[in-house]
Amino acid sequence: MTEVKISDKALQQAAMEGMDAFIEVFVDGIMAAVGGKLTPENMAELNASQITLVAYKMMHEEVMDGGFVQLIHNGLGAFIFENPFAKVMKRWGLKDLAKLIYDAHTLYKLHHADIERECTDEEFMAMFEKYPEFDDYDDAFVENEEEWTEAIAHYVDEHIDDFARIED
Repeated sequence: MTEVKISDKALQQAAMEGMDAFIEVFVDGIMAAVGGKLTPENMAELNASQITLVAYKMMHEEVMDGGFVQLIHNGLGAFIFENPFAKVMKRWGLKDLAKLIYDAHTLYKLHHADIERECTDEEFMAMFEKYPEFDDYDDAFVENEEEWTEAIAHYVDEHIDDFARIED
Protein backbone atom coordinates (compact mmCIF):
# COMPACT_ATOMS: atom_id res chain seq x y z
CA MET A 1 0.00 0.00 0.00
CA THR A 2 1.13 3.50 -0.80
CA GLU A 3 1.34 5.65 2.28
CA VAL A 4 -0.52 8.93 2.06
CA LYS A 5 0.97 11.68 4.19
CA ILE A 6 -0.58 15.01 5.09
CA SER A 7 1.04 17.68 7.21
CA ASP A 8 -0.78 18.60 10.39
CA LYS A 9 -0.37 22.26 9.46
CA ALA A 10 -2.07 21.74 6.06
CA LEU A 11 -4.85 19.79 7.74
CA GLN A 12 -5.43 22.47 10.38
CA GLN A 13 -5.48 25.19 7.71
CA ALA A 14 -7.94 23.23 5.58
CA ALA A 15 -10.18 22.56 8.58
CA MET A 16 -10.40 26.31 9.21
CA GLU A 17 -11.28 26.96 5.55
CA GLY A 18 -14.24 24.57 5.56
CA MET A 19 -15.40 21.13 4.54
CA ASP A 20 -14.45 21.43 0.86
CA ALA A 21 -10.87 22.39 1.74
CA PHE A 22 -10.75 19.65 4.38
CA ILE A 23 -11.70 17.01 1.80
CA GLU A 24 -9.40 18.57 -0.78
CA VAL A 25 -6.31 18.25 1.44
CA PHE A 26 -6.92 14.49 1.68
CA VAL A 27 -7.65 14.11 -2.04
CA ASP A 28 -4.52 16.11 -2.88
CA GLY A 29 -2.48 13.88 -0.55
CA ILE A 30 -3.92 10.73 -2.08
CA MET A 31 -3.31 11.94 -5.61
CA ALA A 32 0.24 13.04 -4.79
CA ALA A 33 0.94 9.59 -3.35
CA VAL A 34 0.01 7.95 -6.66
CA GLY A 35 1.82 10.39 -8.91
CA GLY A 36 -1.03 12.79 -9.63
CA LYS A 37 -3.22 10.53 -11.73
CA LEU A 38 -5.44 7.60 -10.84
CA THR A 39 -4.78 4.52 -12.98
CA PRO A 40 -5.91 0.90 -12.66
CA GLU A 41 -2.36 0.03 -11.60
CA ASN A 42 -1.96 2.59 -8.84
CA MET A 43 -5.52 2.16 -7.58
CA ALA A 44 -4.33 -1.19 -6.25
CA GLU A 45 -1.97 0.80 -4.01
CA LEU A 46 -4.87 2.62 -2.34
CA ASN A 47 -7.52 1.36 0.05
CA ALA A 48 -11.25 1.47 -0.62
CA SER A 49 -11.76 4.57 1.52
CA GLN A 50 -9.10 6.53 -0.35
CA ILE A 51 -10.48 5.51 -3.75
CA THR A 52 -14.01 6.37 -2.65
CA LEU A 53 -12.99 9.83 -1.47
CA VAL A 54 -11.26 10.53 -4.79
CA ALA A 55 -14.34 9.23 -6.63
CA TYR A 56 -16.59 11.57 -4.64
CA LYS A 57 -14.35 14.52 -5.46
CA MET A 58 -14.37 13.63 -9.16
CA MET A 59 -18.13 13.11 -9.19
CA HIS A 60 -18.66 16.34 -7.26
CA GLU A 61 -16.60 18.37 -9.76
CA GLU A 62 -18.28 16.87 -12.83
CA VAL A 63 -21.88 16.99 -11.58
CA MET A 64 -21.56 20.50 -10.17
CA ASP A 65 -20.06 21.67 -13.47
CA GLY A 66 -22.17 19.82 -16.03
CA GLY A 67 -24.28 17.15 -14.43
CA PHE A 68 -24.27 13.41 -14.88
CA VAL A 69 -24.27 13.71 -18.68
CA GLN A 70 -20.90 15.50 -18.46
CA LEU A 71 -19.60 12.99 -15.90
CA ILE A 72 -20.46 10.11 -18.23
CA HIS A 73 -19.19 11.87 -21.36
CA ASN A 74 -15.88 12.61 -19.67
CA GLY A 75 -15.34 8.91 -19.00
CA LEU A 76 -16.16 8.71 -15.30
CA GLY A 77 -19.42 6.79 -15.62
CA ALA A 78 -17.86 3.36 -15.21
CA PHE A 79 -15.75 4.57 -12.27
CA ILE A 80 -18.82 5.83 -10.41
CA PHE A 81 -21.53 3.41 -11.54
CA GLU A 82 -19.69 0.13 -12.11
CA ASN A 83 -17.75 0.09 -8.84
CA PRO A 84 -19.03 -0.23 -5.26
CA PHE A 85 -19.05 3.57 -4.85
CA ALA A 86 -22.76 3.77 -3.99
CA LYS A 87 -22.44 0.85 -1.58
CA VAL A 88 -19.60 2.63 0.26
CA MET A 89 -21.58 5.88 0.37
CA LYS A 90 -24.39 3.96 2.05
CA ARG A 91 -21.91 2.41 4.50
CA TRP A 92 -20.58 5.90 5.28
CA GLY A 93 -24.13 6.93 6.21
CA LEU A 94 -25.06 8.77 3.00
CA LYS A 95 -28.12 6.68 2.15
CA ASP A 96 -29.78 9.39 0.02
CA LEU A 97 -26.64 9.88 -2.07
CA ALA A 98 -26.32 6.12 -2.50
CA LYS A 99 -29.94 5.96 -3.68
CA LEU A 100 -29.36 8.78 -6.15
CA ILE A 101 -26.33 6.95 -7.58
CA TYR A 102 -28.23 3.66 -7.82
CA ASP A 103 -31.12 5.43 -9.57
CA ALA A 104 -28.86 7.34 -11.97
CA HIS A 105 -27.06 4.05 -12.68
CA THR A 106 -30.21 2.81 -14.40
CA LEU A 107 -30.03 5.70 -16.87
CA TYR A 108 -26.29 5.24 -17.23
CA LYS A 109 -26.81 1.64 -18.35
CA LEU A 110 -29.37 2.73 -20.93
CA HIS A 111 -27.52 5.68 -22.43
CA HIS A 112 -23.81 5.53 -21.65
CA ALA A 113 -22.70 4.24 -25.06
CA ASP A 114 -24.20 7.25 -26.83
CA ILE A 115 -23.12 9.77 -24.19
CA GLU A 116 -19.52 8.46 -24.09
CA ARG A 117 -18.96 8.62 -27.86
CA GLU A 118 -16.64 11.16 -29.42
CA CYS A 119 -18.60 14.15 -30.62
CA THR A 120 -18.42 17.84 -31.40
CA ASP A 121 -19.13 20.48 -28.76
CA GLU A 122 -22.52 21.08 -30.39
CA GLU A 123 -23.39 17.38 -30.27
CA PHE A 124 -22.29 17.24 -26.63
CA MET A 125 -24.44 20.24 -25.71
CA ALA A 126 -27.39 18.63 -27.50
CA MET A 127 -27.09 15.61 -25.18
CA PHE A 128 -28.46 17.68 -22.30
CA GLU A 129 -31.69 18.10 -24.27
CA LYS A 130 -31.59 14.54 -25.56
CA TYR A 131 -31.34 13.11 -22.03
CA PRO A 132 -33.45 15.39 -19.80
CA GLU A 133 -34.13 12.47 -17.44
CA PHE A 134 -30.72 13.17 -15.87
CA ASP A 135 -31.90 16.66 -14.84
CA ASP A 136 -33.69 15.46 -11.71
CA TYR A 137 -30.54 13.66 -10.54
CA ASP A 138 -28.40 16.71 -11.30
CA ASP A 139 -30.80 18.92 -9.37
CA ALA A 140 -30.94 16.52 -6.42
CA PHE A 141 -27.16 16.41 -6.24
CA VAL A 142 -26.83 20.20 -6.35
CA GLU A 143 -29.58 20.65 -3.74
CA ASN A 144 -27.97 18.18 -1.33
CA GLU A 145 -24.29 18.69 -2.18
CA GLU A 146 -23.46 20.79 0.85
CA GLU A 147 -25.06 18.33 3.28
CA TRP A 148 -23.39 15.35 1.58
CA THR A 149 -19.98 17.02 1.43
CA GLU A 150 -20.26 17.89 5.11
CA ALA A 151 -21.20 14.29 5.96
CA ILE A 152 -18.21 13.00 4.00
CA ALA A 153 -15.89 15.49 5.72
CA HIS A 154 -17.19 14.29 9.10
CA TYR A 155 -16.67 10.67 8.07
CA VAL A 156 -13.10 11.41 7.01
CA ASP A 157 -12.46 13.30 10.24
CA GLU A 158 -13.74 10.36 12.30
CA HIS A 159 -11.68 7.83 10.28
CA ILE A 160 -8.53 9.80 9.43
CA ASP A 161 -6.29 6.74 9.65
CA ASP A 162 -8.23 5.18 6.75
CA PHE A 163 -7.21 8.09 4.52
CA ALA A 164 -3.77 9.34 5.51
CA ARG A 165 -1.06 9.59 8.10
CA ILE A 166 -0.85 13.03 9.66
CA GLU A 167 2.71 14.29 10.15
CA ASP A 168 4.07 17.23 12.12
